[in-house]
Amino acid sequence: MSGKLRGMEFVPASRSSVSDHVFAQIRDAILGGDYLPGAGLPSERDLAAAFEVNRHAVREALRRLQQLGLVRVNQGGATKVLDWREHAGLDLAMAAGAQDRLPVDNLVRDVLEMRACLGADAARLCAERASRHDRTKIEEAIELYAEQAPDLERMGAANIALWRTILLGSGNTAYLLAFNSLVGGALAVGRVPAEHRTAELLDIAGHRRLGAHITAGDAPAAEAQAKALLNAPVTQRGEHPIGQEGRAPA
Repeated sequence: MSGKLRGMEFVPASRSSVSDHVFAQIRDAILGGDYLPGAGLPSERDLAAAFEVNRHAVREALRRLQQLGLVRVNQGGATKVLDWREHAGLDLAMAAGAQDRLPVDNLVRDVLEMRACLGADAARLCAERASRHDRTKIEEAIELYAEQAPDLERMGAANIALWRTILLGSGNTAYLLAFNSLVGGALAVGRVPAEHRTAELLDIAGHRRLGAHITAGDAPAAEAQAKALLNAPVTQRGEHPIGQEGRAPA
């Protein structure tokens, strides 16, 4: 049996993860345009009846939706749907399942472009600000990454560790947190097919040049080299490297 609200049919939740179930279905309904910005969601009581769950599960789901910037929960009033383009942050793109529901083409490409911009500026700042200790750690991280060749999986993990070292050397905490989201979320760079990162990961000489520029304190050269490395997955195989709709193929 399923419950209906405003012409929509919801599937009753399993008992194992009722809050997750409610959260995911309402999220998808909002991102799919079934509830437009400014509209009110049904009451907690009506949602609980439609999903056949208790109100605590609904309340927890609404709390998570509010944290993602999809709704505003008004105590004693209707829960209003927000425009994700104004209120949501990077967490929405990284949330499990949300990236497949966002009405945006080429989302993976967009994330790679963001990563390239962030990494290039972090490399510039690192060349300007890094301590001697930071520079030594970066040189060590580059050699550790190089030692993993030609195993792309191990090189990828070492490459993430290298870039985290560069982000730490940049002294920009906001960049570091954004980087952690990009490599650790559901839409992590690791979802990109390996063949689209091969040029970047196997360019050991390019990474060594990046390290040399940072060590020398040459900020413009470090920025340019980082941009060249990180743009490789974006430009490889043309304008849409992940496919016509920007999704990583199954």
